[in-house]
Amino acid sequence: MTVLPTFTTLGGGGTTVLMLHGIGGGHLAFAPQVETLASAGHRAVAWDMPGYGHSPPIEPYTFKGLAQRCIALIESLQARELVLLGHSMGGMVAQEVVARRPELVGKLILCGTSPAFGKPHGDWQQAFIAQRTAPLDAGQSMEDLAGTLVPQMIGPQALPEGVRLAAHCMGLVPAATYRRALECIVTFDRRGNLSQIRVPTLLVAGEHDRNAPPAVMKKMAAGIAHSTFIEMKGVGHLMNLEAPQAFDELVLNFLSLPSVLLH
Repeated sequence: MTVLPTFTTLGGGGTTVLMLHGIGGGHLAFAPQVETLASAGHRAVAWDMPGYGHSPPIEPYTFKGLAQRCIALIESLQARELVLLGHSMGGMVAQEVVARRPELVGKLILCGTSPAFGKPHGDWQQAFIAQRTAPLDAGQSMEDLAGTLVPQMIGPQALPEGVRLAAHCMGLVPAATYRRALECIVTFDRRGNLSQIRVPTLLVAGEHDRNAPPAVMKKMAAGIAHSTFIEMKGVGHLMNLEAPQAFDELVLNFLSLPSVLLH
């Protein structure tokens, strides 16, 4: 029997929105969204990816394994209608889930993510991992790493409280999990599945996002039949925390649209 990942949930009755965080996140990274969605009558669910929070780690740490844990959670929620919202690496997990079990997802929201990671060249990928883990190898903590990386990810109009929450979340990530997630993320490539995504899909990019630039996400949207692409001005990679009110409005608006209007 699959051990379910841990998650937080609030609200009920309406659409179930399952939120999947990025590599430096955790369920707390969606705290503003959980509150907003629940207040609007939806069931807001935010997981801790395997190895994060109290979720048991998986071995090997692969997108297949992460998707299987996510699918088990979706099935346990028994939602009448489920919307999958993935940010960054969580957006990759969301794409993997839709590729494997498309019938489980009614709508898809992809934020600050891409259909593949980096370049199909091992040296570049290894250099990326080495660069990200060098501070840990030198004895720094995840809190130290967060203090360096989070300011590099945001845009000029980022809400200070949101930036602090992002750094707090990253500081809580176990270093061993962060290393495994880095090794996992460089393997991702679901470019071939974009044309198979049949559900209404919202893609949200931050104007100043260097990890998943708007141009990359706009191209990604062009490959998905029933998609809407929106670029948020003034923010970077952590758009849901940098500008939570504007982000939540986009999500609520998308949730309110009947699926037939998007076909």
